[in-house]
Amino acid sequence: MTATTILQCESLSVIDYRCNAGPADVPFVELHDSFSLSYVRKGSFGYRIRGEMFELVAGSIMVGHPGDEYMCTHDHVYGDECLSFHLAPVLVDTLGDRSGLWRTGCVPPLPELMVLGELAQAAAEGRSDVGLDEAGVLLTTRFIEVVSGRQRKPSEARTRDHRRAVEAALWLDANSHEPVALENAASEVGLSSFHFLRLFAEVLGVTPHQYVVRSRLRHAARLLADDTRSITDVAYEVGFGDLSNFVRTFHRAAGVSPRSFRQAAKGNRKIFQDRLVCSL
Repeated sequence: MTATTILQCESLSVIDYRCNAGPADVPFVELHDSFSLSYVRKGSFGYRIRGEMFELVAGSIMVGHPGDEYMCTHDHVYGDECLSFHLAPVLVDTLGDRSGLWRTGCVPPLPELMVLGELAQAAAEGRSDVGLDEAGVLLTTRFIEVVSGRQRKPSEARTRDHRRAVEAALWLDANSHEPVALENAASEVGLSSFHFLRLFAEVLGVTPHQYVVRSRLRHAARLLADDTRSITDVAYEVGFGDLSNFVRTFHRAAGVSPRSFRQAAKGNRKIFQDRLVCSL
């Protein structure tokens, strides 16, 4: 079993688990040390907890409660891979802890949860402009709704909420060149991560991480059009930590590579004219 921590925040951590155990391996007792949701993205395994036995396959979610002992078995296939979200008690309380909810054991493959699990996986691999912490909160919120059978009532943003969202957007734009965690942005306006995410998306129509990525793209486009520095320097200056991620994200947004965009900005109209012709 390998466990790689890919995100560590005050209220949420995300771990990538990869297990190569099989039928010949002897299972052993383990202990949940936090509230957790583990999205199975590949393989299968058995999950024994509190006298119950669950079989998890791709799309299932293993639910963990701190202090509970459990055992994983691999009687049928070799190995599995999970993307696991570990939540601090304060975040669980904010999201709405309900009696018995975190002792469900297992949630079978449900479309309303699988799509968010895959969104989280895309975020973990840098294939989405939704933040991994945001995807974790969205998955957990939807899990609570599905398992409890209760839908959250939509709230109407008040004037104060609009001001908070705008102030947060201004702060995010000014700091988009730096790594920005959801909980850090939330603390700037005095809200929990969950309430901040919900409020920001409700008022401005995008998540905080989406806004940061688009802010970086906006600054990058300005530099590419007006500046002579290298594309690599532009990528790092606006906040992208990886050149390939910048090129991929910029191309997805603009429809052309950063190099082609710079050429178009310098007068090569044919680049965008060709795109217009292809779209007709």
